[in-house]
Amino acid sequence: MTFRDRADAGQQLAAALLRYEGKNAIVLALPRGGLPIAIPVSAKLGLPLGLLLVRKIGVPFEPEVAMGAVVEDTEPIVVRNEDVVAAAGIVPTVFDTALKRELTELARRRKQYHLAREIPPVAGRIVILVDDGLATGATARAAIQAVRAKAPASIVLAVPVAPRDQIIALSKLADDFVCLEELGPVGAISMHYLHFAQLTDGDMAELMRSCGLAEPSPDMSSDRSR
Repeated sequence: MTFRDRADAGQQLAAALLRYEGKNAIVLALPRGGLPIAIPVSAKLGLPLGLLLVRKIGVPFEPEVAMGAVVEDTEPIVVRNEDVVAAAGIVPTVFDTALKRELTELARRRKQYHLAREIPPVAGRIVILVDDGLATGATARAAIQAVRAKAPASIVLAVPVAPRDQIIALSKLADDFVCLEELGPVGAISMHYLHFAQLTDGDMAELMRSCGLAEPSPDMSSDRSR
């Protein structure tokens, strides 16, 4: 299956999540790529939408490889990918330095996106976590752990594409896991989309204004001109 773009993937994902339509639930997007997926899911299911700030913690000499992930909350939630940490020979000081860098980036984004530090209220609700695809699953694990600590009724992980090993592993962590397509042998999420541009802060600002998550900001709207 090839998705036209993230919006198209979101429409298809919404159709696979119709059993949650009108439930006591909330859709939480994992930025940046999860937001344009989550917007049509929220609209189709008639559910409120929020943003969960989470960042991959990349291996310093190979940033695309996740050695962990962190969710910004009142107390940050950190998940370590111990297999990657061991294989890459990452010592604690290196991990901590990378963690601090990602926390700084999350704080910058929170300020720029005009978000509260706390995760949106989820106690007693079904929480549908949405991203544009999974590779190592590190950010999804961090998101699930952070949300689980807030006592939701259940957690649904919903993505257009993910590798088989993560489908199996994360199905054990989430109460429901909806995935439309298994990641191909190339292992690149982008290969499952015709259009898969990287999203800028300006793109995020525009998307958030479009779905009512943020008010227009001169600083954010000027990001595109830089």
